[in-house]
Amino acid sequence: MAKLNENYSKLPATYLFTEIGRRVAKFKSENSSADIIRLGIGDVTQPIPQVCIDAMHAAVDEMSRAETFHGYGPEQGYDFLIDAIIRSNYAGLGIERDEIFVSDGSKCDCGNIQEIFSTDSKIAITDPVYPVYLDSNVMAGRTGDLQSDGHFAGVTYLPCTAENNFAPELPKSRVDMIYLCCPNNPTGTTLSKSELQKWVNYARENESIILFDSAYAAYITEAGVPKSIYEIDGALDCAIEFRSFSKTAGFTGIRCGYTVIPKTVCGRDRDGNLKPFNPLWNRRHTTKFNGTSYITQKGAAAIYTPEGQSQVKSLVGYYMENARIIREGLQKAGLEVYGGINAPYIWLKTPNQMKSWDFFNKLLTEVKIVGTPGAGFGACGEGYFRLTAFGDRQNTLRAMERIQNDLRF
Repeated sequence: MAKLNENYSKLPATYLFTEIGRRVAKFKSENSSADIIRLGIGDVTQPIPQVCIDAMHAAVDEMSRAETFHGYGPEQGYDFLIDAIIRSNYAGLGIERDEIFVSDGSKCDCGNIQEIFSTDSKIAITDPVYPVYLDSNVMAGRTGDLQSDGHFAGVTYLPCTAENNFAPELPKSRVDMIYLCCPNNPTGTTLSKSELQKWVNYARENESIILFDSAYAAYITEAGVPKSIYEIDGALDCAIEFRSFSKTAGFTGIRCGYTVIPKTVCGRDRDGNLKPFNPLWNRRHTTKFNGTSYITQKGAAAIYTPEGQSQVKSLVGYYMENARIIREGLQKAGLEVYGGINAPYIWLKTPNQMKSWDFFNKLLTEVKIVGTPGAGFGACGEGYFRLTAFGDRQNTLRAMERIQNDLRF
């Protein structure tokens, strides 16, 4: 009989957001008239920019004519999109065309990137953390079992709490793979240029690789906060970056992102020789992926036009105004709040040392609001809670009114 991959049995039975959906569905079935406001899953609610819609309509028309029809495209992405990405996001940073790989979203890339690393590589993750980073490595067999403290054996955890301003400390022992997300999901906080320089220095000194998730770069509003890891001296030698159009341009249902792997980022083979990761990812990409659709890539490229940049700025501004409303609304209610300045996530400390799932239930039952329990992001997320700014404006305002007027704590 075929054998299972036993590494999957190490994981909790359900994915965090699946469990949230189950609990909300149960509550809704028992309270059919409940007016639920969802501020949990980080899914957008506003239409994509008009310039993207127009570009995709034009691309559909191209597909209707033999002379402009597009079949299989380059797995790495069309040059028109890659060149636009470089001009807009990496000008002067030394990134070349064959170092960018367009995909169907950064979540897939963040989960799949571990395939080009040795299975005995040691990983370090922040805690709390976006679950995909950890779960994909558990599935691959790089960890031991889940321990009673909520941590997996064999993983180096980097606590991020209010006590250290959500800035992780460097590992005390050497690791191979370091996952950093900035602006951070779930805490909504950022790392300064000097803090990121420490990580790059560590990675270079220890021959480690930084896996840098920059999906929320468009939401950075403060000066001095890097939007790309490649703004840091030495990062071209030790960092892989992930970017997404999901939250930048509302592409959560369209699916498009990209990964940057400079050819100078190397690892060692079994004989100790340095070899670049770029061709490994290219080999994986061309084997397991047929490329993002032409129509989608034309829509993505449109955001880099002057009109597109204006419309994206407006879209991001809409959500960041929601973030301000939530942040200030929670503070007015007497809660301790973080994030929401350079990111669309607001991270709050639960009142009266309440467990985060208990606070989830309290919000749902008392004020009909859905958020995300911090414990779902890791042991250090216990006692915290995440709300997103991706709801529509009216629901965001209503949610804050409910918390301020009807939530009892």
